[in-house]
Amino acid sequence: MASSPLLTGLSDAEAELRLQTHGPNELPRTGQRTIARIVADVLREPMLAMLLGAGAIYLALGDRGEALILIAFAGLSILITIIQETRTERALEALRDLTSPRALVIRDGVRKRIAGREVVPDDLIVLAEGDRVPADGRIVRGDGLMLDESLLTGESVPVRKTACDPAAPVTAARPGGDDLPFVYSGSLVVRGSGLCVVTATGPASEIGQIGRVLATLETEAPRLRIQTRRLVVGFAAAGLAASALVVLLYGLLRGSWLEAALAGIALGMSMLPEEFPVVLTIFMAMGAMRMSRSRVLTRRAAAIETLGAATTLCTDKTGTLTQNRMRIAQLWLPDGRSFDPDAQAAELLAEDFHLLAECGILASAQQPVDPMETAFHELGDALAPATVRARQDAGWTLDRHYPLDPALLAMSHAWSNPGGAEERVIATKGAPEAIADLCHLPDSERARLKAAVDTMAEQGLRVLGVADARWPAADLPPSQHDFAFTFRGLVGLADPLRASVPEAVRQCRAAGIRIVMITGDYPQTARAIARAAGIDADDVLTGEELAALSDDALRQRIGTIGVCARIMPEQKLRLVEALKQAGEIVAMTGDGVNDAPSLKAAHIGVAMGGRGTDVAREASAIVLLDDDFGSIVKAVRMGRRIYDNLRKAMGFIVAVHIPIAGLALLPLLTGMPLLLGPIHIALLEMIIDPVCSLVFEAEEDERDVMARPPRAPDTPLFSRSLVGWSAVQGGIALALTGGLAWLLWQSGIAAEQLRAAAFLALVAVIAGLILVNRRYSASLASALGRANPALAIVMGVVAVIMLATQFIPPIADLFGFARISAAEAGMVALLGIGQLVLLERLKPLWSKRLIG
Repeated sequence: MASSPLLTGLSDAEAELRLQTHGPNELPRTGQRTIARIVADVLREPMLAMLLGAGAIYLALGDRGEALILIAFAGLSILITIIQETRTERALEALRDLTSPRALVIRDGVRKRIAGREVVPDDLIVLAEGDRVPADGRIVRGDGLMLDESLLTGESVPVRKTACDPAAPVTAARPGGDDLPFVYSGSLVVRGSGLCVVTATGPASEIGQIGRVLATLETEAPRLRIQTRRLVVGFAAAGLAASALVVLLYGLLRGSWLEAALAGIALGMSMLPEEFPVVLTIFMAMGAMRMSRSRVLTRRAAAIETLGAATTLCTDKTGTLTQNRMRIAQLWLPDGRSFDPDAQAAELLAEDFHLLAECGILASAQQPVDPMETAFHELGDALAPATVRARQDAGWTLDRHYPLDPALLAMSHAWSNPGGAEERVIATKGAPEAIADLCHLPDSERARLKAAVDTMAEQGLRVLGVADARWPAADLPPSQHDFAFTFRGLVGLADPLRASVPEAVRQCRAAGIRIVMITGDYPQTARAIARAAGIDADDVLTGEELAALSDDALRQRIGTIGVCARIMPEQKLRLVEALKQAGEIVAMTGDGVNDAPSLKAAHIGVAMGGRGTDVAREASAIVLLDDDFGSIVKAVRMGRRIYDNLRKAMGFIVAVHIPIAGLALLPLLTGMPLLLGPIHIALLEMIIDPVCSLVFEAEEDERDVMARPPRAPDTPLFSRSLVGWSAVQGGIALALTGGLAWLLWQSGIAAEQLRAAAFLALVAVIAGLILVNRRYSASLASALGRANPALAIVMGVVAVIMLATQFIPPIADLFGFARISAAEAGMVALLGIGQLVLLERLKPLWSKRLIG
């Protein structure tokens, strides 16, 4: 690639030609979900396709009423999903716009600010403190440049940069490491300034290469969706078989094959689980809306349930467990005394500690961008605001800045006193060994210094040495080595743990979820942060050790690992894949570009929305807008609650289908008048059942929801215990309603009254089934004491339906009902109460198996 003139940059014409050749400096947005794509994804759901298909079939048969009901409810389900997911995509688009960088370039010798997407190869970029690098490039001029590359490497400590000869060939290197002449798109300039020539933009950049890896990964299909598909197929097959059997028996026994066909269709309607797709969509959409109130966006609603089943949570350290900012955690003096700002926050800095902090501030920028320099200023503001910064506030002027140099990892500031003092104050800070050299410490003091540094490093601290000197001459020397520095002590800095993390980790562990921290940081730092968070740090796997392990060996060892340190991005992906192969349900949190492949490969990816990158958010299924690791616990709890309540709703629907199908079949077997016609079945299945299921969606958590281990990955949505409980409930409901209908028929009641009594009895047992199934771990009495606004609404709707079919003639005529007597109404009420009492006595025999 030909290099551009160093001072003039490209011409506007050359830049336009390169923009047309290479394309804009942005990542392809192939994963963006437009409204059309969301609609297409929803329509591909086999459950909704079946719902729409059933409506079309009934429309072709001329049964417009049932067809319109089916299609209307399918449309409502689709609408709910579209509204929720488009809201989420709009929020993500707003986040993306907020993080779009701009660039200061030199073109035709003139500096101009342009949109980051307009940067092209060979552009000359001006870098300054606080700038976000818009593209990959080589540094051709630099003055103390330090960059934060944590979005690519996961390491919170900035790295030094050096300039290279623009004409000399340079071997490319990966992000991370000091004294390299490369900058990468997305990194942040925290100190210094410089010029760089762009070498790669868009898909060709380091971020773009990670994007290509993402394109090859398939998002894991939600297990709930897979299980529900199997469930629907099973019920559909059973319904078709039963319908065929009814047609055959009816035709052979009664000789009317046309009536046999109609009877088979009616029975098939009563058995087909039209409610399942409606209920599943409602549960997922309502769960997503509940999570959005807690600042958690769900890009895929079913992902909440999957997170509730997670057995292993892989979390990044920087910006996820920690705040991605530096804080001074310890001050150490040459005599061995130390000061902990957290433990001694109420104390003012003592004299010697005061001087150490003051020197550190004087050796930092007055308006710092470097997080370590910001930490010095924050310490002064917090513990001694009136004195530590007095010299700067009094108008001291910075005469000279001595930048970091690869040969001397220290930087110094020379300050003059406006009060007229002739001597200048020189403050320096840097690597402890560099400060020791500047202070000419004897071997004995160097040994004590090294021991102190090692102790602080074991605590996960980044250690800097601080010193000061005086210079009486008018002219400042060219080198820092010319000053007679006095060693003032060591400063330990840490990226502080988020306050919510320890409690969130504790709750995850109580819920049987193993936490694995994966970071690019050093093992000592990683182990210290893990222990502070409550993560098991006994077994630490480094990236070098990981590279030497085979896939089989990694899969065997992965079960004991709590911390992975010095991990490269591609190794994160390998760790996630190894956990999946070991049978774990893997959730992965992260915020950086380097986290994106593992976020997408995991069963569920959880991205940080505030500090997180666009690439990480696009690769994830859940986005935490507040960047709070504690919100993951809310999502896990919500996922488990959704799964518990969904099983209750599904079990309830199956139980309800048994008396509906039984009452539809009973006249065919006994010769009594038709009890349930198509309009009755459509009303029961497409109105009462979904509405009643809203009660279960709004039900609170079971009391042990976060105290039990995750369910096994192969646990079916419909377990044997749930099938058995549904069959028991449905069988009792059928026996009671069918027995009542049989008795009334034998008493000589009119067909319209018999039909009305059977329908009202069926509605009564449905209402009873709602009350029984609200809580598996509590009795009816205690369950009624828990607030559930949806319950009152549903019961009110049920009461209105029952009264309307009796006292509003047009509605009664529509359903073919006649008013029943007070005695018959009393029998219906006693039937409902009797069912409640009986099922409440039986529920304790099943409850442990249902909630385990």
